Amino acid sequence: MKFSASMRHLIVLLFFVCFQEISAQEIVVLDRDTNEPIPNVAVYNTDKSKTALTDFNGKCSLLAFDYNERITFKHLSYDVRKSTKNLIRKKGNRIFLTIKPQELNEVVMSISKWEQQKKDIPQKLASIDARTIAFYNPQTAADALAQSGKVFVQKSQLGGGSPMIRGFATNRLLLSVDGVRMNNAIFRGGNVQNVISIDPYTIKNTEIIFGPGSVIYGSDAIGGVMNFYTKKPTYATTEELDFSGSTAYRFASANNENTFHVDFNLGKKKWAFLTSATYNSFGDLTMGEHGPNSYLRTNFVERRNGQDVLVFNENPQKQTPTGYDQINLLQKIAYKPNNTWDYSLGAYYSTTSDYSRYDRLIRPNSSNDGLRSAEWFYGPQKWFMGNLQINKKGKGKFYDGVRLTTAYQHFQESRNSRGFGSLDRFTTREKVDAFSANIDFENKKIGDLRLYYGAEYIYNKVYSEGRQKNIETNVTSNAASRYPNGSTWETLAGYLNTEYKAKPNFTLLSGIRYSHVWVNAVFDRTFFPFPFDNANLNNDAVTGSLGFSWFPKENLQITFNGSTGFRSPNIDDIGKVFDSEPGSVVVPNPDLVPEYAYNTELGIQKNFKDKVVLKGAAFYTYLVDALVRRDFEFNEQSEIDYNGELSNVQAIQNAAKAYVYGFEFGLEAFLSDQLSLLSNLTFTQGIEEEDDGTDSPGRHVAPTFGDFHIIWKNQRLKADVFLNYNGEVSFDDLAFSERAKDFIYASDLNGNPFSPSWYTLNFRSQYEMGNGLKASLNVENITDQRYRTYSSGIVAPGLNLILGLGYSF
Repeated sequence: MKFSASMRHLIVLLFFVCFQEISAQEIVVLDRDTNEPIPNVAVYNTDKSKTALTDFNGKCSLLAFDYNERITFKHLSYDVRKSTKNLIRKKGNRIFLTIKPQELNEVVMSISKWEQQKKDIPQKLASIDARTIAFYNPQTAADALAQSGKVFVQKSQLGGGSPMIRGFATNRLLLSVDGVRMNNAIFRGGNVQNVISIDPYTIKNTEIIFGPGSVIYGSDAIGGVMNFYTKKPTYATTEELDFSGSTAYRFASANNENTFHVDFNLGKKKWAFLTSATYNSFGDLTMGEHGPNSYLRTNFVERRNGQDVLVFNENPQKQTPTGYDQINLLQKIAYKPNNTWDYSLGAYYSTTSDYSRYDRLIRPNSSNDGLRSAEWFYGPQKWFMGNLQINKKGKGKFYDGVRLTTAYQHFQESRNSRGFGSLDRFTTREKVDAFSANIDFENKKIGDLRLYYGAEYIYNKVYSEGRQKNIETNVTSNAASRYPNGSTWETLAGYLNTEYKAKPNFTLLSGIRYSHVWVNAVFDRTFFPFPFDNANLNNDAVTGSLGFSWFPKENLQITFNGSTGFRSPNIDDIGKVFDSEPGSVVVPNPDLVPEYAYNTELGIQKNFKDKVVLKGAAFYTYLVDALVRRDFEFNEQSEIDYNGELSNVQAIQNAAKAYVYGFEFGLEAFLSDQLSLLSNLTFTQGIEEEDDGTDSPGRHVAPTFGDFHIIWKNQRLKADVFLNYNGEVSFDDLAFSERAKDFIYASDLNGNPFSPSWYTLNFRSQYEMGNGLKASLNVENITDQRYRTYSSGIVAPGLNLILGLGYSF
């Protein structure tokens, strides 16, 4: 049978139309947070007369369904989603599912740098995913940690956020971004604010390890590790170019914040590009109405007609000056030539404007009738990272997966101070170049035993200079630098981690690491007659861990973990010169050795029919040769002149020992599909014991803190009414170094400084308006409390209205 030419053209045309119709009805089901395809999603209509199942790539055909027919998408690990074929077509044939909050098969990467089941980990872990961060709608990454209810955060100024975990903080906690260590050679024992360099809009997931993590992360990982994993470029699922992105705006009334964010993704089958930019503008922060009057900002300093003048603050609740601006940029390029190799190149950049260190600006002078400083501000805090990561899957002779991570980071910061009535502004500027290379292997060959092993090399070089400038004549001269210029810190290490599935309900994890650290510093004796010319430290450490995860019953988990951690002295410890507190100056001490931590932890989790989950953990950490700041002698003198002031001499020293203990409690209750409860409580105690046997409360031991949430949600609206609570730190429980900073604390009945307890009542909500548009409304500190979190210089926000608008395309 032959067809005419016109008939053949008609057949081809009909075939093409039918093919396009069938192709147009193929949809893909994706994870809302990761954009990863979800296989094995059941798709059916109301009476289940029509069904489909997504394949490995999350795809299925809706050809059998009518355009306006109600279609249900159901997966064991995700919330049920309902829609119509017509609506799905309007959204690009894609539908997104949200993972259930009680999902037990959560995968984590922090413990071994490879994917592991969270239920097999004996150490306490907390995860904060992109969906949760979007609901928190935080100003900074530090605020995202604080709002989790599991991490305490201190703030010396608005541009800050120094986490505290289990009695440790600053350089005893480790920050990591996409597998690259952020801690550098000048991370200090005082509060560290570098976490604000991480843009919360780019975070895909944050994993927090509680307790030592030195087996994988080496020096500094004593109290815990905070791993920030940023979003990855997404590849196209078809041959066509896939273009997607999002924009967001946020306003907060307490500091007149305006934040603008945009990101977009270009994806092909083998190439993908992700670009992100965020701009923050923060004004001066307003504190609450009800609280201690001593927290009020009654006056501040202005320069008028060549004189420093103490000015009455017409609005004493406004903390002048605290505002600043910040820019965050991210660019990632991914290339996946096949299913074996995956290449990723990332460039990260963050910078702030100048911002005031508020706690230094409220210090009274010696006669207590004015302020000590006319100026005290940080120069721009800058961070750049270039990161190249190469992944290879598939069986090799000694591995089933290998990952090479190389990175270069550049840090820049400065401190600027001028005393009241003085014409001389003192400035110290620091820069750090940090190079790192990690190679990590995964091996699953030996029966039920999984091996993870790797090596790491890190090199830091520190540049530091000091300047003194007359603000009237603009004459500049050299001054003492904060650190020895040109000093270096480097480490070489190797580790082995094992996971053994002894029984289906019993998993044993263990690990060991060897680290070697070199420090070299040459001291400039121009401004201080140091009794030494250089410091050369050469030390090593062996750290290990052993623990188990046991399910005696399907709904009951018991974990136990023993681990050691260490921190090798860095350039900040051995070579710093700075004013630590009123009337004190810290000087170098080259005679330091590493500090070691020995930790035990017992955890329990009980699941009551997937309706109520109770979690608890108790821990004890013993620290020997603890590096702490204590009185010292410099050239046999206990006092020296520093920036024109006679100051008590202190130095970082290896104290006798310290210990920290406590417990953590968590509750999740799913009362219905819409209503749930969430609560966290953390109690910590810590003591530093001196060589003479006397005790001092631990400086970074947070007060008892907790939260309680009532959460309601449906497919479009999520709302949370919650209470935050902090306990009191009495004068007797206040660290000796904190007692000297009485100007940031309230006074008890005896006139002694203490940190009062406080609470806030809060509300937040998020509403999906459809077509990729989301709106959020938060009201923080509804009762307008005036409070200061423990050890913080700045007073927390008062009543704060937060509005957010986001659009995804």
